[in-house]
Amino acid sequence: MGTAVLLAAAPAGRGRAMDAASVLPVLAAVPPGVLTGTTAATVVELADPLDPQTVLTRLRAAAASPGPLVVCLAGQLHLDRRQQLPHLALARTTPATLRYTALPWHWLAAELGVRQPGTTTVVADLAADPEVWRRLTAAPGLLYLGPGPLLHGRVVPAPRKGEPTTPEYLRAWAELRRSGARLTPAAAHVEAAARAVTVAPAPEPFFLTPTPVPPPATMPAPGPVPATGRAPAPVPASASGPAPVAAPAPRPAPAPAPRPVPVPAIPPTIPPAFTPATPPPPSSSSPPAGTGGPVPVPDPHPAILAAAMAGRHGEAAAVAAAWEHEALRRHGPRSMEAVHWTEVRADLARLAGEPARSCELWLAAAEARLGLLQRPDDPDVEGAVDRAHHQWEQIGDPERARALGPVMVALRRRVPGSRPGALAALTRRMG
Repeated sequence: MGTAVLLAAAPAGRGRAMDAASVLPVLAAVPPGVLTGTTAATVVELADPLDPQTVLTRLRAAAASPGPLVVCLAGQLHLDRRQQLPHLALARTTPATLRYTALPWHWLAAELGVRQPGTTTVVADLAADPEVWRRLTAAPGLLYLGPGPLLHGRVVPAPRKGEPTTPEYLRAWAELRRSGARLTPAAAHVEAAARAVTVAPAPEPFFLTPTPVPPPATMPAPGPVPATGRAPAPVPASASGPAPVAAPAPRPAPAPAPRPVPVPAIPPTIPPAFTPATPPPPSSSSPPAGTGGPVPVPDPHPAILAAAMAGRHGEAAAVAAAWEHEALRRHGPRSMEAVHWTEVRADLARLAGEPARSCELWLAAAEARLGLLQRPDDPDVEGAVDRAHHQWEQIGDPERARALGPVMVALRRRVPGSRPGALAALTRRMG
């Protein structure tokens, strides 16, 4: 039994930067079980809710359910200038009442971050006010929800004037689910992001992808919203969350003697995947050598791999995620540069001993390559599917393996690969 929470909220009147509720009919048209990937599911719909405590109560009840949980968010983010924390605006939110009428983002993290890894997916389509936008682009960990939830989505800068923006990313994601396409969360994100850019190009969209970046500081626990009419006392920085972020979130300090992480061996028939197939994204601000300008950005791959091999998996993944964000910003989600960094993250997950995450990312990379019209017998496509297949076989959690199995089988049918009997072996194990 799964649970889906559909939350669409935005202030009424001039403060509305996103027409969030317009996506609810499309989301509601998706069968509940398709939303959560289960045979049966409960759907909780919150359309322009007024009270953050009510929203918290519904989220807490949904998070307490043992089955898969999918949370779809459409709305806009604003910064609480006193505590320097992002908030999701609700129907009665105004700049003056933000602390009393909006949902603090760290409440989401507190409720969802403690759930079992692999059971929670958050799909978000958000507009950010200028201050949140500046901080998010400087520090992607600003919207970190914890190690458990998979956060996919899009954030766009809130329009200064004119018509509110529309949640085209979430609409495309819902239409993909409704069409019956069997995609992993990562593959659905890539396709939804590409469709959203095509339908309604947004200025420099920021794409959210799951990263193990820890929060800059301890987040405050959910509590009652201060009573309107009396300003709350300032809260010390250690309890109120991170101070203003003007630089990327600090990387976790490596342990003095990290324990070795078991790394599943890759069969000799599958070549190593980390060696970059494409050069790193060039810097448009880097002039030709010898012109006296800034030195070109060095290749980040050796440093990323060195961190991973030293056991600093969070650091390696954070750097790779930053390069992926840059590739998405420069070249878009449907580009070879973005695919390359998805593959790097997949191999980092393998090195970290996370076969389910690695499998999902390799599946997303293979789907993206096919979407770029690469042939099913292309060596890069076959390699991605082979690696996804191998990582699927390493998954120790039967539920995670079952959840990824149908996607793996569907992709293996399209890409049989060069090894005879791969599809037959997969379907036998699934049966």
